[in-house]
Amino acid sequence: MSAFNVSREGRVIHVGFGDPATGDVVVRDARTALLELERRGELAGGGLLCINGRCSVPVAVALGHFLSHLFTAIAVFDPKLDRYIVCVSHDPGFTIGQLIDRTEV
Repeated sequence: MSAFNVSREGRVIHVGFGDPATGDVVVRDARTALLELERRGELAGGGLLCINGRCSVPVAVALGHFLSHLFTAIAVFDPKLDRYIVCVSHDPGFTIGQLIDRTEV
């Protein structure tokens, strides 16, 4: 098993903790999971990508860095707002802090 799980469904990357582990192991497993998705062709770059699920701050930074090389905009789900918040954008169609409704993804 893995300390961190990543899967993709359309424009959404679902993330979450797996087996209990220390932060360094979780970050490595997150990167390994992303590399596996990329190897299978599931991370072909493009426009907006949304991240949904629980993760630590170190994993969030690792995910953001890795994915920002492949996608022009990245949004993260905020359960309090029940929307995605654009956190990374190299696309004039998306601004940092922009809210995106779940139904638009």
